[in-house]
Amino acid sequence: MSTSVNDKSWTSHSLFLLASIGSTVGLSNIWKFTYLAGENGGGAFVLVYILSLLIMGIPILAAEMLLGKRGRKDFAGTMEALSQHDGLHPGWINFARIGMTSVFIILSFYCVIAGWTADYTVASFLGLLDHVDAAGAQQFFTELMASPYRMMLGHGFVVLATVWIVALGVREGLERSINWMMPALFVILLALLIYSAFTGDFARAVSFLFNPDFARITPKVVLAAFGQAFFSLGIGLGVMLTYGAYMPQKSPLLSSVVTIAFSDGLVSILAGLAIFPIVFQYGLSPTEGPGLIFMTLPIAFKEMPGTGFAGAFFFILLFFAALTSTISILESVISRLEEKLPYSRKKITIVAGIALWLVGLGTVFSFNLWSEWKPLAPLGILSDKNFFETIDYLGSNLIMPLCGILMAVIAGWILKKDVVQQEMNLNSKTIFHTWYFLIRFIAPLMLAMVFLTNL
Repeated sequence: MSTSVNDKSWTSHSLFLLASIGSTVGLSNIWKFTYLAGENGGGAFVLVYILSLLIMGIPILAAEMLLGKRGRKDFAGTMEALSQHDGLHPGWINFARIGMTSVFIILSFYCVIAGWTADYTVASFLGLLDHVDAAGAQQFFTELMASPYRMMLGHGFVVLATVWIVALGVREGLERSINWMMPALFVILLALLIYSAFTGDFARAVSFLFNPDFARITPKVVLAAFGQAFFSLGIGLGVMLTYGAYMPQKSPLLSSVVTIAFSDGLVSILAGLAIFPIVFQYGLSPTEGPGLIFMTLPIAFKEMPGTGFAGAFFFILLFFAALTSTISILESVISRLEEKLPYSRKKITIVAGIALWLVGLGTVFSFNLWSEWKPLAPLGILSDKNFFETIDYLGSNLIMPLCGILMAVIAGWILKKDVVQQEMNLNSKTIFHTWYFLIRFIAPLMLAMVFLTNL
């Protein structure tokens, strides 16, 4: 049952922006940004992160959305359309198929991690984290990882919420949910920021994030910051390409991309300003790594006024951030299936949701029942990685950067320059030529460095 792009287009430019911001803002902005900033020198990391948004993130995100705006279809459909009227080789469709398969697999483990936030939200409301010490916080997280049933329940809840919204379609599902979810996310984040400013060591957090020690800017920090800028924007798997296809034709592309990237970076900075004052106030270490949020903040929350409320408020924020991303990722897959299969959107989405939950069980079991199973070990590759670690490595570290590079190549080298200028629709030739130089040379080079480092 094919659906025209008019049925899928956003009803307004503002809703398109809200949805796009919701797609880019996710767990990586709050969970991953904070622990990477903590591990990589605070201000040094933040400075390079902002620069990487400017010289790599914005150019490649604009290229991806430009392709969608030009093709007016999903990832694979856009590659087909460009091969028909812009001279793109038909073989590029295989690149899109790999990307779309990867995005589904990545979504399967993203839903599992998002399920952790649902579990912690419920635990906070029930008061289970009210009096934990360091050992108790570690034990709670360890027990969650060891329980496939708890993880399956959280994973299932996230998949169910995502499927329900996506099945309703762009206007009835995505628009209505984003219309309240994104403002709610910003309100919760700002409330936590104000709360931390009054109850935490806010001055130290500001100094940590905005007073860079230039001696800390090492190749490791640079690559970590560039990788975070790329992954937090969700570039390379066709999700933002699909949103670009839904973009109102008259929407200004580059200014829209700048708004999306600015909002994405702002959420990361605000999250840091909300979390690090608590970390410093209660003598916790900012270098705790991935466990910074799940294993250290509950210790701080128990010392704060309104313990259960503060913790639940924070984990609801994480859940909303995760859900705005999961619905956009699944939408990019459903959009393709809807074009090719003779079934209703609801049936397709329900079947895809069941498949998503089943594939996600591999990630669930990777933390307990299958923790020692190394699926690619018989082939002599990635022999130290279990199921989750394997698909995370292949999807996030290799396929996403490679797809991002290829999108830059299509926009910067394959499409005719006048076609690119037409879709960019910029009044300033200087701005266009600056972007065109970045997308042809600088951005793909920076992304290639991230890709090669992760090999």
